[in-house]
Amino acid sequence: MNPVMNTLDVVVADIGASIAFFRHLGLDFQVDPGYAEHAGCDLPNGLHLMLDEEKFTAMARPGWTRTAGSPPIFLAFQFDTPADVDAKYAELVDAGYTGSREPWDAFWGHRYATMLDPDGNGIDLYCPLPTAS
Repeated sequence: MNPVMNTLDVVVADIGASIAFFRHLGLDFQVDPGYAEHAGCDLPNGLHLMLDEEKFTAMARPGWTRTAGSPPIFLAFQFDTPADVDAKYAELVDAGYTGSREPWDAFWGHRYATMLDPDGNGIDLYCPLPTAS
């Protein structure tokens, strides 16, 4: 039997703040009616993204604590144009979220920017740069 990786689970400090942030990126999280500390969002291609508050994670995994240091994860969102990357970055900064790296043209051929979600996770915004003919 081969297992199928179909879910990502992100631990967050405040589920409401995280849902509000990801709403700016077009994700529609549904809070679990049985556990207000847990929410999920179906993504394309059968992938499911979950958010679990720290206290929910600690209850489910006795002895768990959040470690200090760099962001534990990065999620990447692809856009259609470089202008879309710039606009979303500006929208998020204007909404009070923290930009980690302003939009720039990366040497690997993408327009790239990085935001931080309310828990300090890296959220990359990118699109392929048009190729010169």
